[in-house]
Amino acid sequence: MGIKQYQGAGSMDTFEKLALIKHEMDVEVDDSIPGLPAGKKESFSGKDCEDPSEGLPISMVCLPNGKRMPVLKSLLTSACERNCNYCAFRAGRDFRRVTFQPEELAQAVDRLTKKKVVDGVFLSSGVAAGGVRTEDRLIATIEYLRRKLNYQGYVHLKLMPGVEFSQVERAMQLADRVSVNLEGPNTNRLHAMAPQKVFIEELLQPLRWVEQIRRERPGHEGWKGRWPSTTTQFVVGAVGESDLELLQTLAWLNQNVRLARGYFSGFSPTPDTPFEDRTACNPWREHRLYQASFLLRDYGFDLEELPFAGEGNLPIDVDPKMAWAKANLSEMPLEVNKADRRDLLRIPGVGPVGAKAIMDARRKNNLRSVEDLKNLGVPIGRAAPFILLDGQRPAVQLGLWN
Repeated sequence: MGIKQYQGAGSMDTFEKLALIKHEMDVEVDDSIPGLPAGKKESFSGKDCEDPSEGLPISMVCLPNGKRMPVLKSLLTSACERNCNYCAFRAGRDFRRVTFQPEELAQAVDRLTKKKVVDGVFLSSGVAAGGVRTEDRLIATIEYLRRKLNYQGYVHLKLMPGVEFSQVERAMQLADRVSVNLEGPNTNRLHAMAPQKVFIEELLQPLRWVEQIRRERPGHEGWKGRWPSTTTQFVVGAVGESDLELLQTLAWLNQNVRLARGYFSGFSPTPDTPFEDRTACNPWREHRLYQASFLLRDYGFDLEELPFAGEGNLPIDVDPKMAWAKANLSEMPLEVNKADRRDLLRIPGVGPVGAKAIMDARRKNNLRSVEDLKNLGVPIGRAAPFILLDGQRPAVQLGLWN
């Protein structure tokens, strides 16, 4: 089925088109601030812009260094020749499409940046005239922004299905981050969601190429002297996949292509799609997947240590680190003054910063009281049931952690 044509889009100015595209952009969640259930991510209305249109697709993103900044999140075109069963942009869906010329969108980013409305751009696209042609237009947009407009801000650029090696290479020379939406954790799950997409050849291969380039080529060839980081996104709850399937794939990506982040987009049914009658994903499932992904990436957990319940899913009513601690540390608490970093990171409430603070503090004196831990920023109500201080369990009210 070909892409439907819609009258009127050509008469809109750039910011009117951006306002229109905002309503369909929730399908792309990359770089949104994690840690909240779906539907509670921060966003900006764009009202600070002096243009007549409000409601621009501007979101707060969180960078690897913890900095938060507003980013324009847009598609180069909302026209798409693919018919993914869940997607708002699928070719067979009847809605008003918009398309930007590369120079047009680049100039909009530049204008919003100079007005201090945004500090970066996240650029994706529907697939039109093939993935290779679409990627050429995405690259042309960023080339114009970087070379013609001397743009120095943050760029997250999407790699389209079927992208070629040379295009991956060029994207890496222009962007701070590149990504590919795997959508499903494996071939079978992807086929159920997006029958026209090919998991390994179209989607996984570009991530492998990114890592190949990072390993074989000097970093100074990348933008600002370093190669971009990579992310991917999974749709959660659309086709019966388990949390174990999703996290198995994520763990493989972490190890083999040095993925910076995996993002989870809880499925929400879209009218006029084959999946419109399916049940929306519980937002807490998305939240637990994020928590588990951080345990794999930052806390030294192995996949086998995660508390999967029936059918390979994480418990919804408790975060996975607390569930692990209740099963493993309730009867065998850790001695804070002797535990190594790996074990400290398994204590609820203790993260990488807290673990370092504990290790630094105990080099001077043993930690003997809950006040010592509180002074280091450790949330004692979460940690106390699972630790010893100089061989003694700290006093704790059961209500703080049950």
